Amino acid sequence: MTELSRIRNIGIMAHIDAGKTTTTERFLYYTGKVHRIGEVDKGTATMDWMSQEQERGITITSAATTCLWKDHVINIIDTPGHVDFTVEVERALRILDGAIGIFCAVAGVQPQSETVWRQADRYHVPRIAYINKMDRIGADFLHVVNMITDVLGCAALPVQLPIGAEDSFAGVIDLVELKAYVYEDEMGETFIERELTAEEASLTEQYRINILDLLSVHDDRILELYLEGEPISAQELYRSLRELTLSNLVVPVLCGSSFKNKGIQMLLDAVVKYLPSPLDIEAVQGIDPSTGMEKVSRASVDEPLSALAFKVATDPYVGKLTYFRVYSGSLKAGAPVYNSRRGRKERITKILKMHANHREEIDEVFAGDIVAGVGLRETVTGDTLCNEDNPIVLESMNFPEPVVDVAIEPKTKADQDRIGDSLKRLSEEDPTFRTRIDEESGQIIISGMGELHLEIIIDRLVREFKVNANVGRPQVSYKETIRGKARTESRFEKQSGGRGQFAHVILEAVPLDEGQGKRFINRLSGDVIPKEFVSAVEIGVMEALQAGILAGYQVDDVEFSLVGGSYHEVDSSEVAFKVAASMAVKELLDKGDSALLEPIMDIEILSPEEYVGDVIADLNSRRGRVLALEDNRESKIVKGTVPLAETFGYATSLRSASQGRASFSMHLKNFAEVPESKSKEIVARRYGLPV
Repeated sequence: MTELSRIRNIGIMAHIDAGKTTTTERFLYYTGKVHRIGEVDKGTATMDWMSQEQERGITITSAATTCLWKDHVINIIDTPGHVDFTVEVERALRILDGAIGIFCAVAGVQPQSETVWRQADRYHVPRIAYINKMDRIGADFLHVVNMITDVLGCAALPVQLPIGAEDSFAGVIDLVELKAYVYEDEMGETFIERELTAEEASLTEQYRINILDLLSVHDDRILELYLEGEPISAQELYRSLRELTLSNLVVPVLCGSSFKNKGIQMLLDAVVKYLPSPLDIEAVQGIDPSTGMEKVSRASVDEPLSALAFKVATDPYVGKLTYFRVYSGSLKAGAPVYNSRRGRKERITKILKMHANHREEIDEVFAGDIVAGVGLRETVTGDTLCNEDNPIVLESMNFPEPVVDVAIEPKTKADQDRIGDSLKRLSEEDPTFRTRIDEESGQIIISGMGELHLEIIIDRLVREFKVNANVGRPQVSYKETIRGKARTESRFEKQSGGRGQFAHVILEAVPLDEGQGKRFINRLSGDVIPKEFVSAVEIGVMEALQAGILAGYQVDDVEFSLVGGSYHEVDSSEVAFKVAASMAVKELLDKGDSALLEPIMDIEILSPEEYVGDVIADLNSRRGRVLALEDNRESKIVKGTVPLAETFGYATSLRSASQGRASFSMHLKNFAEVPESKSKEIVARRYGLPV
C-alpha cells in the first residue's frame, strides 16, 4: 500500500493532435514502465491500443496506466481530444485530482482545449500547463502563455522558459531553481545542468519577479520576505506555488517537445511538486440514501469503503470491466460490495490494475487507487460502490445528449440475433450512445455525438461483435417542444363485460428553458388519485414523450403537472391511467403549439486571410452566423454558430474553398427552434412526402 501523500491521480487533456498520447508515451518510457517509445503516427503507441485508434492516429477512448517517479505513484488517464468523445474527458475529470493541459506552441489555445479546460473548471481540478512542440516552425512560448491567460481566464505563470525555439530548441530554464537544462542526445535521457549565462540571467530576472509578484498577492510569507529583501529559497517558492495551484489561483506553465524527448523529466517533477495527492483534495460529498442527509467521504484507508464507477468497457478476455476510483477504505478481490445508487449487492471477482489494455491482477485496493473490477453485472457509469452497513451515494456525472442519428439493420438472421446484445453492451460503455426502435419504420436508430463517433461504433460492431449491418446516412437528432402553456382533461373508459377500464386525469403543460429536460410534478391535493396510479400517470407521460406529434422526435424542455382527475374503485388500473396520460400528452402537445428544435454548433474556423471571404460566404449559405473574426499570426479565426444539419460534408467544402489550407472544429452549443419553412421540409421528409 502506497502512502496517500505519494499518490498522484492525473489526467492529460488537450485539443486533438496537441501531443497528449505522445507525452504519455514519454512518461511511460522515462519512468521505466515501457522499454521502447511508441509513436502515434506509426500506430505503436501503448495508450492507443484500439485498432480504430491505431488506424486513425487519434485517441478514441481514455486509457489508464500507472507509473513510478521518484517514490511517487502516478496514475495517468490519457483522454481523447476529439469533440465527439468528450464524454471520456468528462468522466475522467470527475474522478481525477489533477490534470495537465497540453497546448501546441504554434496553435496555442484551440477550441477543444477550451472545452476541456471548462470541464476541469466545473470539477475544480488543479492544473499545470505544458506548451508542447517547441521545436515546430512558428513556436512562440510567450504568445501561448498570453493566450492561456486571455482565453481561459486563468493566472498562467511560467515556471520555465525555453532555450531557443523551432530548430534551435535545446532545453529549458528553471525559473525556480535558476538553472538551465540542455539536452545532449536524441532520446532525451541525458541532459546537462548548468548555470545561467549572463544573457539568460538577465531574461530570467524579469520572469522571476513576475512569479514573486503573483505569489506575494496570495501568500503572506512570500510577501514578508519579498518586502524585506530577504532571499527566497526554492523550497519556499515550491511550497507557495503548490498551495496556489491546489487552490486554482495559479497555473504553472512549462514547455518542451515531447516528440523530440525534451522537457519530459521536468514535467514529471512538476506533477509531483504541484499537483495534489488524494489528501490535498476536499472530502468527497455524498448523500446517505437511507436519510437523504449529506455525508462526506474522507481519503483514508481507515474510513468505510466509498468508490465511484466512472467507466465500463468490454474486454474480449475477461468480459465486462468496470473502472472505479476508490475514495476511502479498502476492498479485497472476491468481497461483496453494495451499489447504493441501485440498491443492489454485487461481488467483485477480480481486481485489475490496468496498463492501457494490459491487466495485472491484484488482491486488494486502497483509498486513492484507480483500478478495474470484474464481476459487477449491474453497475454502470456514475454508480457508487460502498459497504451495505455504511451506504453513501456520491455525486454522479452529467452527459450531453446525442445529436446525430443513423439507421442500421442487420444483414442476416444471425446478425439480427446478435445486434441487440451488442448494442446494449456498447451503450453500457458509452453514456452518450443511445439506441431505439423507430415506431414508424421499425428500424434500429443509433444516436451519438457526431459522424466520427457513430463511424467508430459501427466499426466496433463489425470487428469486435461480428455483426454485419446495412447503415443509413447520418441524420440530425431533432427534438420537439411546446411554445405555450396548455391544459387538458383525458378520460379513458372501456367496458367489455366483467371488469372494465377507467381512468380520468387533468394535466397541464408549460414550456421550460432550453436544457431543462422533461419534468413530471404531482400537484394533487389529498387522495384524489391513489399513489400507485399517480406513478402510472408519470410513466405514461414519459413514455408518450419519446415521440412528439410533429415528426415523431423526442419531446424535451416541458413540465407536465397532474392537477386533477378521478378513479373507480373497481375498474381503475395502472394500465388505464398510463393510457389516459398518454392520450393527454398528445392533446397537450397539440394545444401547446409544438415546435421542432435543432442542434446548433459553435464553430471555429482557422483560415489563411486570402480565403476568409469565401469561408464566411459558405458559412452564411449554411444558415450560419459569424460572431467574431480574430487575428492569429498570418491567419484569421472565424468564430460563429451553424445548425448541425448544414454541416454534413463541410470538411470537403472547406478544403475546396481554401485549397486545403483551412481547418475547423465545432461542438454543441444549444438547441434552437427550426425556422418555419425548414420545419415543414423536415416533417415532410420524415413522412416521405414531397418537399
